[in-house]
Amino acid sequence: MTNKETPSVNWSEQKTRLKKEFPALTEKDLFFEIGRKNEMLAKLQVKLGKTKEELQQIIGAS
Repeated sequence: MTNKETPSVNWSEQKTRLKKEFPALTEKDLFFEIGRKNEMLAKLQVKLGKTKEELQQIIGAS
């Protein structure tokens, strides 16, 4: 069982993939802080213009 507040895959690898797929994303956009995952996801959702479900598919979140 994984903790929903921690990335499900290696976050460093995931950030690299996301930055290649979405060049507008910055390190600041992708900064993961325990306890603030939902806040980070909400900001990514707005910046990318994606729904919560679309974003979850993109990043592989459960």
